[in-house]
Amino acid sequence: MTQHKPFLAALLGGLLVCLSHAAAQNAAPSEAFKTRLSPVPINVSMMATIAGSGSLTATLAGKRLTIQGTFSGLRSPATTAQIHRGPKGIRGPVVPDLDLAVTKAEKGQINATLDLTPDQITDLRNGRWYVQIQSVGAPDGNLWGWLLK
Repeated sequence: MTQHKPFLAALLGGLLVCLSHAAAQNAAPSEAFKTRLSPVPINVSMMATIAGSGSLTATLAGKRLTIQGTFSGLRSPATTAQIHRGPKGIRGPVVPDLDLAVTKAEKGQINATLDLTPDQITDLRNGRWYVQIQSVGAPDGNLWGWLLK
């Protein structure tokens, strides 16, 4: 029986290597996205009510998207932060059920961890998502930024 121990040890070691390699193959690589948030006035009257800047990073691992970022310089407190769907530079509708936590002040943070559908992942990868921060003085959008690779 003792003569079989080296063989069994080698067999188990090889099996562990195979299992760890298979797990690494099945683990989804993460994808990084980022954006710079800036004011985008919809009309001339908005130019007096919007200001500020910010940046976000987003990491997609499998179907889970993690968003983190900061903003500052708003002229009034932030109220909400949302993901919208639209081609780069063109306004679009809110993506439902994907809420972002935002600091309700002129300066703060945005954070979220979201589980996406396959269609939502496709939109994200194709640059059709932007983050928009609304504020008290600019309820139609204060800062915008498209999430791009």
